[in-house]
Amino acid sequence: MPGPAKKAAEEKPHHLGHRQRLRERFLNAPQSLPDYEYLELVLYQAIPRQDTKPLAKRLLAAFGGDLTRLANASDAELKSVEGAGESAIAAVRLIGEGARRLLRHRVKELPLLGSWAQLLDYLRVAQAEKPTEQFRLLFLDAKNHLIADEVQQTGTIDETPVYPREVAKRALELGAAALIVVHNHPSGDPTPSKADIAITRELVAALKALDIQLHDHLILGRDKHASFRTLGLL
Repeated sequence: MPGPAKKAAEEKPHHLGHRQRLRERFLNAPQSLPDYEYLELVLYQAIPRQDTKPLAKRLLAAFGGDLTRLANASDAELKSVEGAGESAIAAVRLIGEGARRLLRHRVKELPLLGSWAQLLDYLRVAQAEKPTEQFRLLFLDAKNHLIADEVQQTGTIDETPVYPREVAKRALELGAAALIVVHNHPSGDPTPSKADIAITRELVAALKALDIQLHDHLILGRDKHASFRTLGLL
């Protein structure tokens, strides 16, 4: 008969040794981990008694191997993946929220008009992969620093209701000197629609009456974006 130590070793789940090695690799060279191993390690924090590698691979595969798409997926989309319960969903949410907070902190410290690359990085993580349209308002002071970042409206897969008077009212409440407005196209194509152009003109008129400038309207697609100012629409 095997002794107690040998028996305990045999009963010890095989993934625990793998997990320890994975943790050590992460601590020594975090950038060396592929996305599925990074996700596996994150999931382990939420599901400590389970081998999380299979779930990590299923989650990534369900969203085309794209960690950003995964982090922005809805609860319903995540639950459709075999084995993804509330603990796994919470872990995935932590990834997205952590990235957003880090990038938002960088954006808040810089004048936005001179930090376009950093702003776009933040917006891609915060909004580009959302399954429904969101209308985001970035309120700026006279030096173009961020005062507030607010999602005013959430709509359907192809439409978001926008109320220029409410936008102007909120800008006054915050003492904003300028705005950048942002919304996403879940279709992936950031080309402005006729409705996008019309609402932008209404926003310009409402804000101009209060001496508040609309610096730009950005539309986010999956891999690219459109700027109304660059397109000559502002």
